[in-house]
Amino acid sequence: MIRVDGVHKAYGRTAALTDVSFEIGAGQLCGFVGPNGAGKTTALRIIAGYLAADRGAVTVDGVSMADQPRRAAGRIAYLPEHNALYGDMRVEAYLRFRARVKGVARRGVAEAVDRALAAANLGERRRSVISTLSRGFRQRVGIADAVVAAPAALLLDEPMAGLDPVQVREFRELVRGLAGEHTVLLSSHDLAQIESLCERVVVLVGGRVVADGAPDQLRGDRSLEDVFVELAASDDHSSGATSPCE
Repeated sequence: MIRVDGVHKAYGRTAALTDVSFEIGAGQLCGFVGPNGAGKTTALRIIAGYLAADRGAVTVDGVSMADQPRRAAGRIAYLPEHNALYGDMRVEAYLRFRARVKGVARRGVAEAVDRALAAANLGERRRSVISTLSRGFRQRVGIADAVVAAPAALLLDEPMAGLDPVQVREFRELVRGLAGEHTVLLSSHDLAQIESLCERVVVLVGGRVVADGAPDQLRGDRSLEDVFVELAASDDHSSGATSPCE
């Protein structure tokens, strides 16, 4: 479903990504792990078509992002870490607006919105003003926005950052439900969260893929011990506490 082949990206003389390559199969729930500054967000933006790679190729569902960017981007949805929403709009009205922006036919908007509200477990909040919602519910609105046009794949960038333990648990269940219908690439610096969700993990450090495999397999790889220590330190520094999932 998603293929990244030899992607390079630099900002001036600083390399953000170097020869990044991996593939994710249809329907797979894959974790994208790395310390803060590893290049995860840059990689996700390139996969989503928000940012151009200096070299390399990205294909989504067999469509080249370089050759057919609009068609490829239409098969994928990206939820950034800092999700910008129109706070003055009600949830349902916002999703109707976003469905039209994303090209959903007018006659199909109501059905698409109902489906997105159900996927994000937001049915009881459809009439709520977005600014009145908790961070956890605003993240659900972001998920509903991501799926409203029925993309084949979802890119979720640190979607559980800032959520309390109950919200994290609820969000994990939501993502598990999405994985049955969409290919999901979930980015985080929190390895414990990724292990609790994903059947496969791609580890990015310093802009390079250093490991790719099942969580148990990677935990048993002694060459990655320093990486896991760095991930734990990164999580402690960003949150000031141990992850609620650990």
